[in-house]
Formats: sequence, structure tokens, C-alpha cells
Amino acid sequence: MDNSIIIVGAGGHAKVVISTAIECGINVSLIIDDDHLKWGKEIYGIRIDGPISKFANIKYKAVMAIGDNRTRKNIVDILNEFQWVTLINPKTYVHPSSNIGKGTVVFAGSIIQPDVNIGEHCIINTGATVDHDCKIEDFVHIAPGVNVAGGVTIGKGVFMGIGSKVVIGKYIGSWSTVGAGSVVINDVPDGVVVAGVPARIIKEKGR
Repeated sequence: MDNSIIIVGAGGHAKVVISTAIECGINVSLIIDDDHLKWGKEIYGIRIDGPISKFANIKYKAVMAIGDNRTRKNIVDILNEFQWVTLINPKTYVHPSSNIGKGTVVFAGSIIQPDVNIGEHCIINTGATVDHDCKIEDFVHIAPGVNVAGGVTIGKGVFMGIGSKVVIGKYIGSWSTVGAGSVVINDVPDGVVVAGVPARIIKEKGR
């Protein structure tokens, strides 16, 4: 049985995804990217090829390694023949009652508590914590060191900046951004940027 995958994206985030795959005992055979200046180069001895569209109609096992949520979604929509693999670093704690969607990557040091539901193609980055009964929708990026209290709902495409926090039971609207170090104590509507302690809306960006 072939235990190889390819990685989509050749930036710095790919290094962490590749290291996670290795920790999981999975071989990475190829990296693909749209930046022609990277083609023919290597990351950790793994060749980079492209453009991504060249691989659109081929059935690969793969993982996304693009941190930007909108870009990640747009590329997933193109690569509709791919079989997306979920990666969970063995140096995490994930409660057995939690569900993690396809294509999602959970990095080292993260903690996922009971009855958490995480969607597809999410990033639970280094040392983040997600407490009981949270719902995290597709294409969310929870940056390193984020703390999400119990019963929180995080809408599709949300970016939670490094070190930000959400108190119990709050809602973060789809495609919103929570600034680094912010503390969310109130619900956040869709398509805004919030920042500060406590977090307040500083920009409307749409969905």
C-alpha cells in the first residue's frame, strides 16, 4: 500500500506540514506550487513542481500547506480529484470524542478537548488549545498559541491570530479575522477584523 502524499504549497508553512507528515510516518513524494521560481528546487530533499493546475485532474493523496484561508479554499476547489489526508501530530492531545475533518492539520503541542468538531482543511497550529464542545467550520486557521474556551463556534474561513483568546460560548463570524493577542469577549459578526483587549471591530472586510 502506497503511504505517500504530496504537499500543496512550498512556503514556510510547508516545512511544518512536512515535518508533521514525517512524525506521522507518512512519506512526502512531491511538493507543488504556482511560483515558477521554486520549481526544480527542494524542501528537505523533496522536489517542488508546478503549476498547481497541472495536477488538477490527477488522483493524489495530498495535504494543503497554504496558511491563507481564502487561497487554500480556492485551490481545494480546483483540485477536486485529490484525496485529502488529515494529519495529526502524535505530540498532541486529541480526545477520542472529537471529530476532525479531511485535509485538516493539527500541529505539535495542540490540545483538542472532548466533543470538539473541526471541519475540513483547517489549521490548528502549534500549541493551540480548543476546549470542549467547540465547533470549528471549514478553512479556519487557528494560529500558534491561540486559546479557545468551551462551547465556541468559529465560522468558515476565520483566521485567529497568534496568541488570541476567545471566552466561553462566543461566536466568531465567517471569514472574520481576530488580531494577534486579542481577547474576544463578545460575538463577532461575519466578515470583520477585530483586535484589542477586549476585541473590537476595526475594519469591515466582507465575506
